[in-house]
Amino acid sequence: MDDAKFEVRLEPDRKGRMVHARVSADEYAAIEKAAKAADMTVSGFFRSLIIEGAGARPFLTEEDRLVMALLLEDMRAIGVNLNQVARALNSGKGVHPSDVDINLGNVQRVQAAVMTELRSLAKRAGYKRRGEG
Repeated sequence: MDDAKFEVRLEPDRKGRMVHARVSADEYAAIEKAAKAADMTVSGFFRSLIIEGAGARPFLTEEDRLVMALLLEDMRAIGVNLNQVARALNSGKGVHPSDVDINLGNVQRVQAAVMTELRSLAKRAGYKRRGEG
């Protein structure tokens, strides 16, 4: 496969240092697509990923970590309840349909909360990458 080459140029106040990386055409297309989805240039997107990956910027704020911990605790509780339902069914015991409905409702509630939080994180990360947040 042909390799595509791109350069990341830092802002002039950073002495104009450059980072070089070689990627395949498919990899570059994926990077371009991701950068466009984040409403960023390829250079800005790549730079942001490198800086965050190096730990120079935290991926999650303390508030983000607390929200994720609460969601994780909710997911654990739902898992325990689902295991109890599965155990009852596997042992031949009946399970009231409302128990199943309650558990499914809880799964859907937490799934919606996780998706909302992930969208918020992605949106904030995009703002930060563009210097807006």
